[in-house]
Amino acid sequence: MNQLDAAAVFAAVFVALSVAHNVGDHWVQTHSQAEAKALPGWTGRLACSRHCLSLTLTKGAFLAPVILGLHLPVTVPGLLLGLGIDAGTHYWADRRTTLKRLADRCRKAEFYSLGTSAHPEHPVAAKGAYAPTLGTGAYALDQSWHLLWLFVAALLIATV
Repeated sequence: MNQLDAAAVFAAVFVALSVAHNVGDHWVQTHSQAEAKALPGWTGRLACSRHCLSLTLTKGAFLAPVILGLHLPVTVPGLLLGLGIDAGTHYWADRRTTLKRLADRCRKAEFYSLGTSAHPEHPVAAKGAYAPTLGTGAYALDQSWHLLWLFVAALLIATV
């Protein structure tokens, strides 16, 4: 495969993985998985594993028509390696304590807490009480971590 073909495969795979990630992480993930995946012990591990499995299956469902419909020269080892690394790194981050420790080590602890009651300038309602928000620093760091590994996965899928 020449460089131009590899670049086209990378682009198509990255787009498919990115869309599938958003669908899988927000629409396919169940409420119980989202609530339990960071819990300690086997309850959290199993919930996070189920989430990562459903997310990987979603990515496969998005990749299949792209690869087959566009006749992309993708190998099974490349697919397994790319999706495997993506699933493993997704699991790692979604256990939460791991990503929090990384944020702390990278001096991003204050940003990690942004939008939560733990942040010194947390959002407040009109009466001064904490106002929960979906836009947290933890969420931004989580999603950017996943995007980094989607990039790596797409590169592996396109080149292995």
